[in-house]
Amino acid sequence: MRVLFVTSEAYPLIKTGGLADVSGALPNALKQLDVDIKLLIPGYPAVLSQVQNQRLIGHLQVFSHTSCDLISGFMPNTQLEVIIIKNQALYERIGGPYTNEFGQDWHDNPMRFGVLSKVASLLCDKNNITALDWVPEIVHCNDWQTGLTPYYLHLTQASHVKTILSIHNLAFQGNFHPNWLHTLEMNPDDFKIEGYEFYGHLSFLKAGVYYADELATVSPNYAKEIQTEAFGFGMQGLLQAREHKITGILNGIDTEEWNPETDTHLPYAYNAKKLNNKQLVKSHLQEKMQLPVAADTPLFGIVSRLTHQKGVDIVIETIPELITMGCQIVVLGSGEKAFEAQLLSYAAEFPHQVAVTIGYNEPLSHLVMAGVDIFLMPSRFEPCGLNQLYGLRYGTPPIVSNTGGLADSICHTTDETLANHTATGFVMENVNRLSLLVTIKQVLSIWKNKKSWKEIQTNGMKQEIGWKNSANAYIALYKKVLTD
Repeated sequence: MRVLFVTSEAYPLIKTGGLADVSGALPNALKQLDVDIKLLIPGYPAVLSQVQNQRLIGHLQVFSHTSCDLISGFMPNTQLEVIIIKNQALYERIGGPYTNEFGQDWHDNPMRFGVLSKVASLLCDKNNITALDWVPEIVHCNDWQTGLTPYYLHLTQASHVKTILSIHNLAFQGNFHPNWLHTLEMNPDDFKIEGYEFYGHLSFLKAGVYYADELATVSPNYAKEIQTEAFGFGMQGLLQAREHKITGILNGIDTEEWNPETDTHLPYAYNAKKLNNKQLVKSHLQEKMQLPVAADTPLFGIVSRLTHQKGVDIVIETIPELITMGCQIVVLGSGEKAFEAQLLSYAAEFPHQVAVTIGYNEPLSHLVMAGVDIFLMPSRFEPCGLNQLYGLRYGTPPIVSNTGGLADSICHTTDETLANHTATGFVMENVNRLSLLVTIKQVLSIWKNKKSWKEIQTNGMKQEIGWKNSANAYIALYKKVLTD
C-alpha cells in the first residue's frame, strides 16, 4: 500500500502537541510493517534544518498565484521519507507552526494550510512530480490543517486515490471568512451545508469530514463522543450521518523514546522489576525543582497545555487542599495567561510545595513523568491523550476523567481490579473540584499501602501501549478503504 501521510507537525522535527507525537511515530511504525509510506509537511525552519539527505525533486504550481519547491529527505535516524513543501514566504518565519512569537495566529493560516492540502492532492498525479515516480493509493490527512485535501481530490475526480481524515481534536476546526474560498480556488457552489460551509464560515475540518472516504479518531470512545451535542462542536449531525465511516483507534506511544530503562533524560534507569530507582528520580526532581527532598511526601505532577479543556482550573481550585494535606505539586506547561499567573502565584507563596515551569521542555517532561508519584489529567474532553500513557509506561499512576481515550486506556482502581491485577490508575466520574478531591483522597490512602501501589504501577508498566497494535488497526482501515 502506498500511503501519503499529511501533517502540519511531526516529532522530532517540530511539535506543539500530541499530533506531532502521532505523526512522528505512526508512519514509522507503519513503515516497519512494510507499508510504503511518505510524510508530507511544510518547510518550517526547524524541518529544513533537521531532515537528512535533502534533494530537490520538483517545482509545483499550487494555485495560479502560488508555487513551491518540493524537497525529499529522511526523518532523522529512520528510513521514513519526508517530502517538504518549501515556500519561504509562507513557512520560513520566526514563531511556531500556527502562531507568531507573540502567540497570535498567523493571519494567512488559511493559505499556509490550503497550500499543504492542495500539494497533497497534486501529488496524487504523477505527472506533477515526475522525479518522485510514486503516486499514493491513500492520502492520510490529519486534523483541520489538511482538511481541504479530500475536497481538492473531489474536484479532480481522482477516485483512484482514497482519503482518510484522522480527527485528533474536533475542537480545532479551521473556520475562516468565506472570502478565502477565492484565494484557495475552491468552487463557490460547494459553499453550502452539503459541502465545506459551516455556520457561515469556510471550514477546513468540515470539508475533510464531508469529503473524506473514511474518518478515524484517536480512541474508540472519542469516536462515539463526537457524535453527541456535548462533544460534537456543531458537527455532530454530520458525524452521525457518517457514523458507518468512523473508526476509533487508540493511539500508541513511542516506547523507545519513552522508556524508563533507557531514557537519557533520567538520572537513574528503572523498570517494573527494579522500581526502587524511581524513588531516586523523584528525589532528583524534587531537588531540581527546589522542593524539599522527601520520599514520604506525595508528589503530584502535571505536564499539559494549561487550558480549560485540560481541567487546569479544577487543579488550581484543589491546590489549597493539596497544600493543607502536605503534598507537593510540579507543573510544566503553558497556555491561558490567567492560569499561568495563578499557578506562578501559588509557587511564589508556597515554594516548598508548588513548583511551576511555564513553557515547553521535552527533557523536563520526561523527568516529571518519571519523578512524580501521581499524574493529574482531569480533562473535560480528551480525544486520546498521550500523557496518561506515558504515566503507565513510567510507573506513575494517573488520575484521569471519564472521557475519550482516558476512559479507554486507564482501568480504575477498586478492590476488584486490584484483586484481578487490572488496576492501572484512577478515573474520576465528574470533572469538578469535589470529584477530583475525593479521588485524590482515595489515591493517597492507597499510596500509603506500598504493596497495592506497586501492584498498580507494575500493572500499568505491563500494558501494551506501543504503536504495533494501533498500526495494525490502521492497516486494516487502509485495506477497508481500498476495497470499498
